[in-house]
Amino acid sequence: DLSRGGSSSSLGSGTASSASFSSRGTMQFMLLFSRQGKLRLQKWYVPLSDKEKKKITRELVQTVLARKPKMCSFLEWRDLKIVYKRYASLYFCCAIEDQDNELITLEIIHRYVELLDKYFGSVCELDIIFNFEKAYFILDEFLLGGEVQETSKKNVLKAIEQADLLQESQNEDWGGLSEDIL
Repeated sequence: DLSRGGSSSSLGSGTASSASFSSRGTMQFMLLFSRQGKLRLQKWYVPLSDKEKKKITRELVQTVLARKPKMCSFLEWRDLKIVYKRYASLYFCCAIEDQDNELITLEIIHRYVELLDKYFGSVCELDIIFNFEKAYFILDEFLLGGEVQETSKKNVLKAIEQADLLQESQNEDWGGLSEDIL
């Protein structure tokens, strides 16, 4: 369970209200990586070349992994602020604009972990590895263009459940079609 286990510090139960997300700007990107430095998920909200993305990722993974557990989860990097949090074996790392609120970004990270936890039921790194499409889908239901689009966990999970049902019905339709062809 990422939202409760192995964290260097706890954010509590994650009872952020809609109002707590309203005073921030745009997230530039989010990276999820393991303690071994393996990238598990990346979402970019700014246009960059693949070469630049790889350079940024390598630099930030090295920087965050080199920090001691008791150090602050915020750091200034280039003209951005980096906000990160470790949950079990994964680091969730976000880049925000200099004037944006770091604590709200920590809440956004925590909310995403809670959504993953609710969907997967005690999410772990392997869930992200083997179900990365679903992890991206959950992130896209929660954040749009680097900004929070839906603060209600219930609404996000309902949208994901509806998408799962639609996919299942399409798979059933496709399965029947392939039998007819054979």
